[in-house]
Amino acid sequence: MARPTLYVAITNHGFGHVGRTTALVNAIRRQVPTLLPLIVTAAPYWLLRANLEGEFIHRPRALDLGVVQADSLQMDLAATRAKLLELRAAAPELICAEAEFIRQNRAQLVLADIPPLAVAIAHAAGVPCWMVSNFGWDFIYRSFGDDFVEIADWVGDLYSRCDRLFQLPFAEPLTAFRHKEPVGLTGAEPRFDPAELRQRLDLTTPRDRTVLLTFGGLSLQAIPYGALKDFPDWQFLTFDAAAPEGLPNLLKLCGQQLRPVDVMPLCGRVVSKPGYGTYAEAYRVGVAVATIRRDDFAEGPVLVAGLQAHHFHQILSHEEFFSGHWQFLRAEPQPPQDPTPLDCNGNSTIATAVAYYLNQHT
Repeated sequence: MARPTLYVAITNHGFGHVGRTTALVNAIRRQVPTLLPLIVTAAPYWLLRANLEGEFIHRPRALDLGVVQADSLQMDLAATRAKLLELRAAAPELICAEAEFIRQNRAQLVLADIPPLAVAIAHAAGVPCWMVSNFGWDFIYRSFGDDFVEIADWVGDLYSRCDRLFQLPFAEPLTAFRHKEPVGLTGAEPRFDPAELRQRLDLTTPRDRTVLLTFGGLSLQAIPYGALKDFPDWQFLTFDAAAPEGLPNLLKLCGQQLRPVDVMPLCGRVVSKPGYGTYAEAYRVGVAVATIRRDDFAEGPVLVAGLQAHHFHQILSHEEFFSGHWQFLRAEPQPPQDPTPLDCNGNSTIATAVAYYLNQHT
């Protein structure tokens, strides 16, 4: 009997997609203990190893591009368009190679977040493609103007053939997809007891004066760390390897085998850019979010609106964040506009559907 094998395609854009997809794979494995995940992404192996539980195969392939960025906020649209045209030209060869890989490894299903070519790859291999997301790249590219219309149409056409989309909260309309199923929030769970982790990190500051600064795998080039001097009795946590040394109230957590979600329960606030993974994990853990606006990226306003509707929040202008004063920390976060709780069971809902399919087709 064939082993349950899942081809998991993760977008080549930032670390947030890796975090939310690996959490989902872990949930699937709990229902299908013999699962073999084939993780297809250009994200580094160490990141996958830090997030995945159990055995997996890493196939380092970039199935999509996302957006070329200098850091977590600055985009290079000219380079993005050039590379997307290169990807489209290379697509037939890439589809053929990946379809053969699926056949050789006898994967029964493709699960994607959310490379458009995953649909064509799956169908070339004769298996369905299920996707999980709150946005599509066609939505992002279309917002970049006339130079991206043709590319957005190409991406939208690929998405239109997706067999099943699990639509996450904080979603754009996702008009390209024909088969959408709303599900609850997904995301990773903290792995440590908060009291034990607090002791391990030698944190003595109260939770309401402990702040996580997290800006994704690309970080920011100009985080005004000088602002921390105005908060000597506060504790700040960061995963930014480029953060300065010697700040007495800044703890760098790089290399400690921790993830942002692991330390969220120790914090009274998360300071972040817009990101589904950060927002979802903060909501599930119950920590308020102070977020920088990102109106030049189409997903940004959608995410911020979702945050305002459903979670305790502070919405920061670039001036409030980059000025280096950070008086927003002394203000109370705003309550959610809609007090109706969000469904937080997205992982288990999707995992149950995938497990059922694999059990029927293995």
